[in-house]
Amino acid sequence: MQKYVQSVYKHDPFHLFSTEHVVTLAIIALLAILLFLFQERVKQPRASRSVRTSLPLQLSDLSVYLSAIMLVTKSRKLFVFLFFVGIGSSIQALATPDLGMFSFPHIRYILFFISHGSVFLSCLLMAVIGTYRMGQRSLWVTVLLVNVYGVCIFLIDRWLGANYMYLTKKPGGSSLLDVLGPWPWYIVSAEAITIASFFILYLLYRIFKK
Repeated sequence: MQKYVQSVYKHDPFHLFSTEHVVTLAIIALLAILLFLFQERVKQPRASRSVRTSLPLQLSDLSVYLSAIMLVTKSRKLFVFLFFVGIGSSIQALATPDLGMFSFPHIRYILFFISHGSVFLSCLLMAVIGTYRMGQRSLWVTVLLVNVYGVCIFLIDRWLGANYMYLTKKPGGSSLLDVLGPWPWYIVSAEAITIASFFILYLLYRIFKK
């Protein structure tokens, strides 16, 4: 397998209109024909609905990718951000998952709990093995970053007609947001709860490190 990714490839050179070349062109042509034949189906809003629901723009989704980078780079800045955002969002996601009909053993159920559970455990691992200092300034910087990100996501929601971070309406099913009032007041309440949870995590970290 390694020889297929090396810069020097000791094999027969490319031949114009060879069998593999013709087959590759035929596959592309077939896909082009299918795209033309099924253009009406492609134009249907199903694809746009996928964009409105499937992009990894939730804070918990973002934390999955950032936690992987954090484990590789041992970045203090990523740890500080994820200690608040990753733990907070993963706990909320694990406690009240927005999975709809996808119960165990569906693959979406399994991947959801593996990914969000890994964020929670990754942050705890870095807290245990790391020697990172954390002050209240880090807390407020994280709050600022979350709010800036939230504004950007709100604009994307309005543009796509989506509901990432649940900034345009509440999620279906049971959720903490159900008891926080109507839109937009539940966003204000969620902001207060977020800051309070960040303070609790900050105090727990200081106590643990002492």
